[in-house]
Amino acid sequence: MTVQDKGMKIELSEEQEMLRASARDFLDKECTEAVVKDVEANGLGYSPELWRKIAELGWRGLVFPPRFGGSGMGVNDLAVLCEELGRAVFPAPYVSTMVVGGLTVLEAGTEEQKSAILSGLIEGNDIACVVLNDPGPRSGGAFDPESVSVQFTPGGEDFILNGKAVFVMNASAASRFLVPALETSDRDPEHSITLFWVEATAPGITVTPLASLAGDSPCEVVFRNVRVPRKNVIGDVGGGRPPLAKAVEIGAVMMSAQMLGSGERLLRAVTEDYETRIQSDTSARDQHTVDYIARLRQELDDCRSATYEQLKNLPPIADPD
Repeated sequence: MTVQDKGMKIELSEEQEMLRASARDFLDKECTEAVVKDVEANGLGYSPELWRKIAELGWRGLVFPPRFGGSGMGVNDLAVLCEELGRAVFPAPYVSTMVVGGLTVLEAGTEEQKSAILSGLIEGNDIACVVLNDPGPRSGGAFDPESVSVQFTPGGEDFILNGKAVFVMNASAASRFLVPALETSDRDPEHSITLFWVEATAPGITVTPLASLAGDSPCEVVFRNVRVPRKNVIGDVGGGRPPLAKAVEIGAVMMSAQMLGSGERLLRAVTEDYETRIQSDTSARDQHTVDYIARLRQELDDCRSATYEQLKNLPPIADPD
């Protein structure tokens, strides 16, 4: 398949074509509007059944090494899948769990950590989220060290976490938290972030859903003297910024791919509605609607160009071990 937009050709490989076709077929059958509405009402933020089914399809392990149960594919393949997830309005925290959470662990974790954690994300029921303050539009999708608001102090064999993060996405659905934190005595978030892998039900953690006009269920997450064993530090103490920043960068592009898919769904719906009204002679040709469709199509072309261009600049998904 070749997508032509503003003179830019985007070639999909045969394998990517197959991935797109199979994803679209599955999502059209399984991720219906009724299912999405049920998820909006269930308070979980996702469908456990769909989460299990996409594990069986191998989607959760798409870009992870085979030794952890993955398929070893790349960021371009991941973007193809994310675009289809967006098109279907897939109700699950795929990017936060598998991309930001999973790729950070893949980059920085020990072999033992990767084996244990990634198997839970890829084949099990685990859902993860990164506990950061929402940095807002000023970050441009890049990791903002100022979004780290949790602090830690050494406590013998453990570390003790205290602090609060607000507008944390997918926290109410998460069974595990990836918590970037600063040592209490250190105020330099640029170079001194440490990553902790924490059970969401650990004593001292409070998750409170916040009201949202967008219906995306952000949460406030509070840590009060939460003890984390040293074995749950991901990477080096003070060395958490590079792997997290890399995963956030990849995650931002995948969110763009999802938005592209959602925009395509909107364009299709608007176009079909307009053409149906014209054919049934229930409405005269409306220049405003025609102009709107044309602008939307142009904006989607721009989004596609920007997304696929940024894919070229992403760092490769690497497994240091």
